[in-house]
Amino acid sequence: MKTAVPQTLRNLGRAAAVSVAAGLTFGAAAAHADTTLYVGAYGGSFEQMLKKDVIPGFERANPGTKVVIVPGDSTTTLAKLQAQKGKAGMDVVFLDDGPMYQAIQMGFCGKLADAPVYQDLYDIAKFKHGNAVAAGLIATGIAYNTRLFQARGWPAPTSWKELSDPKYKGKLVMPSIKNTYGLHALLVESKLNGGSDANIDPGFREMEKIAPNVLSFDPSPGKIAELFQADEVALAVWGNGRVQALRQQGIPVEFVYPKEGAVALGMGMCAVDKSANDALAQKFIQMILSPQTQAVLAESQGVAPANKKTQLSMSVAARVPSPAQIDKLVRVDWDVVNARRAEWTQRWNRQIER
Repeated sequence: MKTAVPQTLRNLGRAAAVSVAAGLTFGAAAAHADTTLYVGAYGGSFEQMLKKDVIPGFERANPGTKVVIVPGDSTTTLAKLQAQKGKAGMDVVFLDDGPMYQAIQMGFCGKLADAPVYQDLYDIAKFKHGNAVAAGLIATGIAYNTRLFQARGWPAPTSWKELSDPKYKGKLVMPSIKNTYGLHALLVESKLNGGSDANIDPGFREMEKIAPNVLSFDPSPGKIAELFQADEVALAVWGNGRVQALRQQGIPVEFVYPKEGAVALGMGMCAVDKSANDALAQKFIQMILSPQTQAVLAESQGVAPANKKTQLSMSVAARVPSPAQIDKLVRVDWDVVNARRAEWTQRWNRQIER
C-alpha cells in the first residue's frame, strides 16, 4: 500500500477529489434529469461521511441526480428489502457480508455490471456470486483497555484463547451472536478447537468457558465506549474500525490482530435487483470503489480499502488492516453459516447468554 495521497487531490479536497474521480473514471454523462437514487446505508458517522465527502461529488458528476440516504444497520436494511419486495424503494444497499449473502440468496441483489475497477480489488472483496462487492474490509479481533492493562501489569493480549482466562472474569464484552462480531468469535473459537463453520459444537463448548468472563453481551458502541472509559472492562471482541472510533473519543483502547488470525468482515454493497435506476446505481458502486473514495472511507471509517491501488497517508495506513494483514484474515463461509444461524441463535440463548 502506498503512503502518500497525490498533492493535487489533497489540494482539491475530499468531495472535489471524489467528483474528479467520478468524472474521469466513469464519465460525466448526465443521468436522467431529476433522478433520485436511494441508498440504504449505515447511519451515524458513515452516513455523515457519505453526505459530506462522497455524495456531493457524485451529484456534480451526474447532473440532475439527487442521492438520498436511507439509514439503518444491516438487519434493518435487510428487513426493508424484504418489505419492499420488488416495489420502488432502495437502489443501492450497504450490508455486512453475512446479511449481504442472505440478500443475494433472497434475490434482492442484481448482477454487478462489468467495469475496469473490479480488476483492481483484493480477491477477498469479491463476493463469489458476482452480485455484490465489499466497499471496504474490517478485521474482527480483540480490543483491550490500555490504561487498565498497564495498571494491572498485564501484557497485551495476543490470542483468541485468552478470552477464557479467569483473570478477566467480569471484564469482557462479547457481542451477542445476533451481532456479526459475536458470531465471528463463535466461529473462530470453533475452528481453533477442532471444529469448522459447519461443525460449531467445539465453538459452543469454548464459549461456555468464556461466558463467566462476560460483563455485557450488548454490542452498542455507546455502551462499550462507556464501559471502557470507566475501566469496567478490559477486553472486547470488536472491529478495528470501531476501535478507531473509540480512540477518536479519547478512550484508551488498542486493537489486536490475534496470532491465529483476525476474522474478515466485508462492508458489502450491491445494486438492488430490478431497480429503475440500475445504471446510476452501478455508477455509484463503481465510484465507491475508486481509489479516491476508498481513501476517504479508510480515513473516516477505519476500513481497509478493497481497491489495491488506493493511496493512503502513513497515519491512515497505520490504522487499517495492511495488505499483509488482509491476506491473513480468516474467511467465513456465509452460505453454510446463514443456513444454521437461526438454530445457533436459539442455542446461544439457552447455553451462553443466560
